[in-house]
Amino acid sequence: MGAITLLDIRPPGPRDADAPAEEFSAGRAYTHVEALGARTHVAGSAANDANRERIVATLRDLGLSPAVQDTVGTEAGQLSGGAGGATFAHVRNVVATLRGTASTGRVFLVAHYDSVQIGPGGNDDGAGVATILEVARALTSGPRPRNDVVFVLTDAEEACLCGASAFVSSHPLAANGGVVLNLEARGSSGPVITFETSRRNAALVSVFGRAAPHPVGTSFAVEVYRLLPNDTDFTAFLDKGFAGLNSAYIDGAAVYHTPQDTPATMNRASLQQHGDNALALAREFGRLDLSTVEADGDATYFPVPGGLVRYPGWLTWPLALAALVATAALAWLARRRGRTTWPRVLGGFALGLIPVLLAPVLAQVLWVIVAAVRPGYTEMTDPYRPLWFRLAMISLSAAVIFTWYALLRRRVGPASLAIGGLGWLVVFGLLLAFVAPGGAYLATLPALATAAGGLLALAVPRIGVVALAAGAAVATVILVPTVVLLFPALGLAMGGVGALFAVLLGLAALPVVDLLFAEASGQLGMPAMLARRRAMYPGVAGGLAVVVFTVVGLSVDGFDARHPSPTQLMYALDTGTGKAVWLSEESTKQEWTSQYVSGDPAPLPDFPGLGDDDFRTGPAEVAPLQPPTVDVEPLPGASGERHLRLRVRPQRPVRLLSLHVDAATATVVSARVAGQPAPVGREGERWSFGMVFHAPPPEGVEVELVLRPSSGPAGRVSLRVMDGSDGLTGLPGYRPRPPDVGIAGFHTSELVAVATTVPV
Repeated sequence: MGAITLLDIRPPGPRDADAPAEEFSAGRAYTHVEALGARTHVAGSAANDANRERIVATLRDLGLSPAVQDTVGTEAGQLSGGAGGATFAHVRNVVATLRGTASTGRVFLVAHYDSVQIGPGGNDDGAGVATILEVARALTSGPRPRNDVVFVLTDAEEACLCGASAFVSSHPLAANGGVVLNLEARGSSGPVITFETSRRNAALVSVFGRAAPHPVGTSFAVEVYRLLPNDTDFTAFLDKGFAGLNSAYIDGAAVYHTPQDTPATMNRASLQQHGDNALALAREFGRLDLSTVEADGDATYFPVPGGLVRYPGWLTWPLALAALVATAALAWLARRRGRTTWPRVLGGFALGLIPVLLAPVLAQVLWVIVAAVRPGYTEMTDPYRPLWFRLAMISLSAAVIFTWYALLRRRVGPASLAIGGLGWLVVFGLLLAFVAPGGAYLATLPALATAAGGLLALAVPRIGVVALAAGAAVATVILVPTVVLLFPALGLAMGGVGALFAVLLGLAALPVVDLLFAEASGQLGMPAMLARRRAMYPGVAGGLAVVVFTVVGLSVDGFDARHPSPTQLMYALDTGTGKAVWLSEESTKQEWTSQYVSGDPAPLPDFPGLGDDDFRTGPAEVAPLQPPTVDVEPLPGASGERHLRLRVRPQRPVRLLSLHVDAATATVVSARVAGQPAPVGREGERWSFGMVFHAPPPEGVEVELVLRPSSGPAGRVSLRVMDGSDGLTGLPGYRPRPPDVGIAGFHTSELVAVATTVPV
């Protein structure tokens, strides 16, 4: 049953370029991926300009009228101008509309066309952009939809989500909201998962479940993502009240945000699933009355073979309480039938905590050992070939469950352990119902199904095997895909979470496991000592599998030129002091980086434009680089204040500019950046104002400040300015990486920062 479930969530086979015009073809879409992902195209670069022109030309060839929204965007949800500062970017979004025949609202298909500074973005987000272009082709080749469909290709997502923020804040088409389908990729393969939704998603999930041909998504993923500090363009739309779905494929994350994120790494089956779902949902939302797509409350949902199970979120607590009642009833009936006693049930429950805690802890210990052998893993979301390590952690969970059960079965009793194990599923179901209601089904439904099967087996013994197997089948269908999808979602560094849910599956399946133990026991006339020994075999086999899978994983996943070990290095120069340093944000010191940096991570207070992260540092030679200049124009201001118009101008091609005002010299009353209002710092911060501007134009960025100097209106105010470009090649003292040493997927990797202090 578990294998059938896993086969069902696999991406479909990719269709060739000669597929029918009304269908999505990964073959046709991939031609866009190849062109868009041919080289790195960070926001503001010439390569990004060229990709934008290709997108515009493609949409125009489809008979649409694309326009470029050229403006300044701000980061969604920014709250203060402290360390790092308020974030802005010069963005150029591409927007095109397929007009509906009798529109009740707008459907927005969204993806970002910029890449990170070190990688070509073949998957992130070449997959999303190519999918939208192919969906636009399919929609324009058939009947017009009822509702307007708006294609939005955003800029500067990687820098700050500023393109999406600018669109929802100032574009006329976004004024009345709508339904947004955001398409992303955080890897190179795997099923496309709808991992985030807007609030009150019941109607949206209903459409997703019936219309998407390959609906893979869980309400648990939505709950987890809401708790994580992660954002995509979808965040900007949610902040403005849009309804919608956010989807991505997430396996193969070793290439994420790295130079290895090329079109060649893409699994075209994942691209096909992206397109099949996006096209079907665009057509379905395109025909609906969009005023009906928001409902009261969230839905609980998860994939099963053949579709998506979904039910109203208000059932979460009734089902959790039903699982509690059913498990208590099972304990009562088992006691009445002489299978256990209340002390033994309580003992089984207490002992059930052992695998619940032990398996996740051992999984984390296993990863610590693996990362110690291969330190480069600590800078990666996942290894290049993570399958063997995932199998090792699943085997570890199985070894813990089987060994625990074999050691305690004869002493405590199989019924006591099984009921006690179900008690922990009930506990997790109740906890999840309170903390993350959309995830409660993971424990509640397996507990309810298994308890019901146990009750039926005790009441009607002749169908006991079938009843127990049916309960275990429900647990398998629900928990197997969860375990499998959790590993790529969270990475092996958090493999303990996957191990925990594997243990919950084992606890739910204990009655069936006991049938297997029974066949190896004295019930077949086997001597007791031999039966106990044979009962240990599954646990021993699981332990051996852990060792074998780990060794195989380390053997096949060595670093080489195609799969380099990631390292992170930066260069920072203060032209005022004439000092330069190498910097690294690596969590674990890597061998190659150690020739540049040493010591423990520490703050870098004189480069606030880099944020407030800790860095390892090392001395560097001074490069002949010039810092940005600041042109100052005094403006009339109130008594006791200075009103300044500044022009911060880079002296070389750069990716970002920053400006900070030293709080020791002035308090900033208000600020505007490129005409946009900017937050100012809070009291007690070192910088009373800070801003970072991505993709700045060559003429620089205009900043207006109203400030109150600490020593009076004529006092000197200290400004800290910095710019940043990409690429360490050519810097004095830099030696290029060997082929098997790569670049880590940090937004600051390869950054060259040049700063100085300017008194005004």
